[in-house]
Amino acid sequence: MMNTNMVFAADKETTDEIMWWVIIMTLAGGLALFLYGMEKMSSGMKKAAGAQMRSILSALTNNRYMGLMVGAFVTMIIQSSSATTVMLVSFVQAGLMTFVQSLGVILGADIGTTITAQLVAFKLTDYALLMIAIGFGLMMFGRNENQKNVGESILGFGILFYGMKLMSDAMHPLRTFDPFINTLARLENPLLGLLVGAAFTALIQSSSAFTGIIIVLAQQGLLSLDAGIPMIMGANIGTCITAGLASIGATREAKRVAMAHVLFKVTGVLLFIFWIPWFADFIRYLSPSSDAVGIAKLGADVPRQIANAHTIFNVGLAFAFIPFTGFFARIILKIYPDIEDEKDLTIATWHLDDSAIETPALALDLARSEIARMAKITNRMLDSFIQPFVHNDPGMDKIHPQLTALEGIEMREKKLDFLEYKVKNYLLQIGQQQLSDSQVPEVFAMITMSSHMETIGDIVNRNLLPLLAKKRALEIDFSEEGKDELLRYHKKVCKQISRLEKTFSELDPKRAKKVILKQEKYQNLEEEYRVAHLQRMHLSREETLKTHEIHTELLELLKRINVYTGEIAKIILDLNEIEQN
Repeated sequence: MMNTNMVFAADKETTDEIMWWVIIMTLAGGLALFLYGMEKMSSGMKKAAGAQMRSILSALTNNRYMGLMVGAFVTMIIQSSSATTVMLVSFVQAGLMTFVQSLGVILGADIGTTITAQLVAFKLTDYALLMIAIGFGLMMFGRNENQKNVGESILGFGILFYGMKLMSDAMHPLRTFDPFINTLARLENPLLGLLVGAAFTALIQSSSAFTGIIIVLAQQGLLSLDAGIPMIMGANIGTCITAGLASIGATREAKRVAMAHVLFKVTGVLLFIFWIPWFADFIRYLSPSSDAVGIAKLGADVPRQIANAHTIFNVGLAFAFIPFTGFFARIILKIYPDIEDEKDLTIATWHLDDSAIETPALALDLARSEIARMAKITNRMLDSFIQPFVHNDPGMDKIHPQLTALEGIEMREKKLDFLEYKVKNYLLQIGQQQLSDSQVPEVFAMITMSSHMETIGDIVNRNLLPLLAKKRALEIDFSEEGKDELLRYHKKVCKQISRLEKTFSELDPKRAKKVILKQEKYQNLEEEYRVAHLQRMHLSREETLKTHEIHTELLELLKRINVYTGEIAKIILDLNEIEQN
């Protein structure tokens, strides 16, 4: 009899081990499918909306409430407030929006992250396989790229819910496991729930994913609303940790945006955490209630209540803080004040961010901002180019008076070399992602544009010193007419580079057409100036005869630069036509 009891005990122990192994395996697999489904859904939505991202973002105005709505919409599409933060850093650095404007978008981004929780709270697990089938069908047999992208989103949504079903089934036996129930009950302690939420969200780097896990626990009746609310608040802080870590070693603008994110979240949590019981009662009052009792009632009511708490917390936070964005901006600017000194002298990228590469629409915007910066550097370089030829003393650099004009040109040429290399590598990494039909040519077009911009810098730097040495050896100046022609033509070519800089910001086809028209006009103007110069030679003007080689070579260099501006503008026009089709 004793041996039989021992056998039964051994069998029960073996069965318990198998049960725990099955639970852990199913939970891990379900979580993996949940996260993969979320990534797949986000990927499809980003590709489907990618072409419209620029027009959406261009809607940003001085109206902070418009920024709030745009931030919510963009984050809902890309399912990542961190990616939205990266985008904001770029826009602030590029001067497309002010830091104060970006605060409204940050608050909107926090609202956008709650959309997933609301969707997850609808118990659609019974339709998961149907969504997978529909999504797969659209991906395989969709007539165009947009249908395939929508199919990818639906497929990801189905996988997400199937992962939820697996996690939910795995947790079902835990409803009668007292140690696990007691552990979750302790999370009603606000501080403990807050720490767990922050730590777990920082670990998986997705507040949306962690909120989904909380809802799965709630669907099995394992979690009360009073325990769920602190964990959601912790998740809001945890997502700031990711942004904070990403800003280490970044620009001051990046640090400011990350600091704003942290300041809003921490302040909001501190305001709410002492009122959790009252907040929970308010959420119960607003949310629908079932007629079930016990664990069944918790499983029916709490998931929707948690999703509502998550939404109301973030929406309430946004509308409470948005009137005071100016006040928060002043605090952050005191922590990270502007530094006028060496930023422009440092050879570094301002806009490229590796964390955005998985979101090609945003990464391409960042690359384009960096190329626009290359145009700005080229313009400053070209602006200084003519000075040594028309003045005996070229003087100091206009932007950095601690450098001579020639030192400024050399410094900028090094910058252009560095940026062209970095932009090309960044774009090649983007090219390895899943891109839409319009994004593929854009990647290679921007590689060409950055190369052209770097070539313009080479034209200036490599020809400047040899020509200048020849000019100084002559010990004679250009004729007054010749000098005037060179200065006027130089000014017009500089304007072309300025037009390109503005064109890059939005790939504006109207500006691009203007650059092309001006390029053709300036081509004819160069011929006129060359003929006028030859006529002066025919009159045997001494200064014209002696400076002939320098004069014609300067005109030729400026003409080559003008041609490159037209080539870049044509690439932009071609891209616009591809996007329109």
